[in-house]
Amino acid sequence: MRKSPPMSFRKLFVVAAAIAALGVAAGAAFAQTAQQKAMIDSAKAQGVVGEQADGYLGFRQPSSDSTLTEAVSVTNNARREAYARSAEVAGTTADVAAARAFETIVLPRVSSGQWYRNAQGRWVQR
Repeated sequence: MRKSPPMSFRKLFVVAAAIAALGVAAGAAFAQTAQQKAMIDSAKAQGVVGEQADGYLGFRQPSSDSTLTEAVSVTNNARREAYARSAEVAGTTADVAAARAFETIVLPRVSSGQWYRNAQGRWVQR
């Protein structure tokens, strides 16, 4: 008789599927304007902003640009809502959904030369 996989693996699989189904990246894209997206993309290319293992954008370098700060906030708020919805569907927490989204959706999309903060809290350049 075949044993079923551990519940934690199943739960992570369901979280990943729920996140993909809800379109975390699409949710953030709809919340932000084209100008905000372009601003964030530019800040990522310059190494000012990066993705984080907690599923959110973070400032790698301090910025006094209030427009950029607002753009990051809008994106993070949209992600927060998407993670909460996917967590509800998967029966887990938003934190687990966010971390899983980072691993499965966000990190693979980090371009060469851009920065991300790993689970140990260190900024790493891809």
